[in-house]
Amino acid sequence: MFDKILIANRGEIACRVVKTAKKMGITTVAVYSDADRDARHVALADEAVHLGPAPSRESYLVADKIIEACKRTGAQAVHPGYGFLSENEDFARRVEQEGIVFIGPKHTSIAAMGDKIASKKLALAAKVNTIPGYNNVIESAERAVVIAREIGYPVMIKASAGGGGKGLRVAWDDHQAFDGYTSCRNEARAAFGDDRVFIEKFVEQPRHIEIQVLGDAHGNVVYLWERECSLQRRHQKVIEEAPSPFIADATRRAMGEQAVALAKAVNYQSAGTVEFVVGRDQSFYFLEMNTRLQVEHPVTECITGIDLVEQMIRVAAGERLPFTQQDLRREGWAIECRINAEDPQRNFLPSTGRLTRYQPPPVAMEAGEPMPWRFDEGGRLVEGGGVRVDTGVGEGGEIPMFYDSMIAKLIVHGASRDDAIARMRDALDAFVIRGVSSNIGFQSALLAHPRFAAGDFDTGFIAQQWSEGFRAADVPHDDPDFLVALAAGVYRRYRDRAAGISGQVAGHGVRIGSDFVVVVKGVAGAHRHVPVRVEVNGHTKVTVGDKVYSIVKDWSFGAVRATGHCNGEPFTAQIERHGLWYRLQHRGLVIDAMVLAPRAAELLRVMPAKQGADMSKFVLSPMPGLLVDLAVQPGQAVRAGERLAVIEAMKMENILTAAQDGTVAELLAKQGESLAVDQPIIKFA
Repeated sequence: MFDKILIANRGEIACRVVKTAKKMGITTVAVYSDADRDARHVALADEAVHLGPAPSRESYLVADKIIEACKRTGAQAVHPGYGFLSENEDFARRVEQEGIVFIGPKHTSIAAMGDKIASKKLALAAKVNTIPGYNNVIESAERAVVIAREIGYPVMIKASAGGGGKGLRVAWDDHQAFDGYTSCRNEARAAFGDDRVFIEKFVEQPRHIEIQVLGDAHGNVVYLWERECSLQRRHQKVIEEAPSPFIADATRRAMGEQAVALAKAVNYQSAGTVEFVVGRDQSFYFLEMNTRLQVEHPVTECITGIDLVEQMIRVAAGERLPFTQQDLRREGWAIECRINAEDPQRNFLPSTGRLTRYQPPPVAMEAGEPMPWRFDEGGRLVEGGGVRVDTGVGEGGEIPMFYDSMIAKLIVHGASRDDAIARMRDALDAFVIRGVSSNIGFQSALLAHPRFAAGDFDTGFIAQQWSEGFRAADVPHDDPDFLVALAAGVYRRYRDRAAGISGQVAGHGVRIGSDFVVVVKGVAGAHRHVPVRVEVNGHTKVTVGDKVYSIVKDWSFGAVRATGHCNGEPFTAQIERHGLWYRLQHRGLVIDAMVLAPRAAELLRVMPAKQGADMSKFVLSPMPGLLVDLAVQPGQAVRAGERLAVIEAMKMENILTAAQDGTVAELLAKQGESLAVDQPIIKFA
């Protein structure tokens, strides 16, 4: 076994590998860029080596610097995590040639599976189901149209070196096939330096289901069941779960056996994932193999009790797998939500900055630790592991613009799918993030959707349900008046405290009263006025219309998270005071409310709404990021649709175009400047 390993990655996956290594008694070495000097993974590791500037191409992606760090620190092995160099055949080969162990598959396996055309041919040879298609390089758009007709529309045009949704188009007719071929080649050439494309049948209403495999150097390969990854937005996974609520046991077994056959065909030695697309009739076809640890690996760990990172390290050290296929059990249900620094109400644009508050929910599981399962006398699972949070940040930490947007992975394990969904909804309620926007409200909306609860969704679900974008009003809530009652109860707590302050002049002390109006903030002053009655007698009773809320809560002044019971049912909510307004959050729904005496509420109705500044002549930054290009100059006339500027953040490029014809009056920012959200960039005359 190794004495010391280097982790060639950052963020939550680097922290996750450190935890398992420490459990195994292995010393860890972190690497970091200028932007990550104070990052959590640096603090957790035993040693740390500086790689260079913040951009990953100058730090985390420079193989020579990683290898030099291994030699300097005496690390015997390197764990690549995921992303960056994890699936780079040349890096794996270089590491092996330098006498350092690569904690992952052999470079030959990475090469075999990294090329989508070659991997499909290998899958065919291994008798793995593959999507009907043309698996050779296509030389022209005209030829692409002929092939698409032969396969039958709809077809998918894909870049051989593609990934993450780049170099992928769906064509439903000849025109789309012609244009899709050209745009795929151009996009693939720019993104990957490889413009080869192929065409395959597009499976309608597809599910994206992947099989986790583990192989060792002694010819043993097993599959650890499947993960359901169909909830995606722009080809990026949002929620994953294990097992899948869709596939039958026979399908599950057939997919697992084919995944093992493919892994054996390439002498696979590590953790890997074989991805399949599954049709409505449970027909399944090979998509690709990811020759690394997956972001969503914790859900597999939860249902199997196996630490995948530990097995990767042991296999790399030459050990045999300690179990056979027959030894593996599947217990309970696990769900993972990716908590990202993005603003769902701004079309999911990245959000960067400092985490002024970061309070994850209480956890019962940790990465690298056995799952705390409890069984009854008959051997049935009666209680799962609860909540786990994998993260690379802490309160006060920075979400930089140079890397991906993930803040944390929130994982729950329960005895059943319904149990896991309930635990996840509670955990999302308890997750406090301030300083940057997050997708927690969007995740809550997904979990509350009846089609998710029924397991009735496919990869197009999010695009179909929120085709016009996501808004706060899209968040469903079983009882929105609960937040109104909670606001009234919190206000009463403040009034009780004020009434108890000493030194009040007799006859002029604070009078509390019982009747109030909760004003729920609306757009442009269109507030909702809700009369309530509040009574306190050991607990707080709030009457809203014909509904009564009996609230007992554990909350202290200044705290964000509040727990308690309402009418006997437990709840977790978030409460903040901003002047006279309270911001309350529960089940993804966020409201701003002010509690007033009835007369004050009457006067508020006749107060004119404050008008916002006229920004119609300004171009504003839609997200925080780097202004990489300014395409106009003062005095220049521009037409609607013309390119104005380009902002880059978190691997996303946002091109700003003119909304209408006009003349540039002034440039308010400089190329290379870091921008805040809504910062003015250009002023028009």
